[in-house]
Amino acid sequence: MFDYQAPDNLLDKRIILVTGAGAGIGRTAAISFAAHGATVILLGRTEDKLEQVYDEIEAAGYPQPALIPFNLETAGETDYDNLAATLEQEFGRLDGILHNAGVLGLRTPIESYDPTVWQQVLQINVNAAFMMTQALLSLVQESTDASVVFTSSGVGRQGRAYWGAYSVSKFATEGMMQVLADELEHSGNVRVNCINPGATRTNMRATAYPGENPATNPTPEEIMPLYLFLFGPDSKGTNGQSLNAQ
Repeated sequence: MFDYQAPDNLLDKRIILVTGAGAGIGRTAAISFAAHGATVILLGRTEDKLEQVYDEIEAAGYPQPALIPFNLETAGETDYDNLAATLEQEFGRLDGILHNAGVLGLRTPIESYDPTVWQQVLQINVNAAFMMTQALLSLVQESTDASVVFTSSGVGRQGRAYWGAYSVSKFATEGMMQVLADELEHSGNVRVNCINPGATRTNMRATAYPGENPATNPTPEEIMPLYLFLFGPDSKGTNGQSLNAQ
């Protein structure tokens, strides 16, 4: 596991947006960021799940979060522009974006892959991350110390049979991170990296490996040290890297 001990006040006064914040790693990251002092913007498709995370953060006495229902599959340019305008009005800046939302698609050969599902996976995993980053980059650049983190995968570094659109989307994610990191290399205030969570006890993992015993994998809570490191000041200077949480 990534070895990092985060101080309790690591993220004090930071404003961090988390996509896919209603469940799994996104939910855990949002709560963990809030526990370390951040104001977290919870973004996801299912409002009920976001409200549960919101209530949990509030009940714990952490900084009050914000909640934004948002459908990454159907959102267009206007939706992203409106999102940026809302966040600018409410917060004035962003100190971090965690691109956590993603879908698995099908585990099937390329030969028989459903083109509609292929498009859906690329839309949510790649195009939405691009459009959101582009729309919010000016807010990120208002921060004195900002971190943009994309979510990768082992199959985004080495393609594997039957991983189809998911694998391809993660290769694209790695490339997008590298391009943006290089563009912002000399900005002095924005770093861009990828996290590969590894095998983690989530619903997506269970879907991908239905015969696997979930207890053999770490929980999302156990992989949080790398997430905290990348969004805190200790990672300043870490840019253009694809890092393993395990």
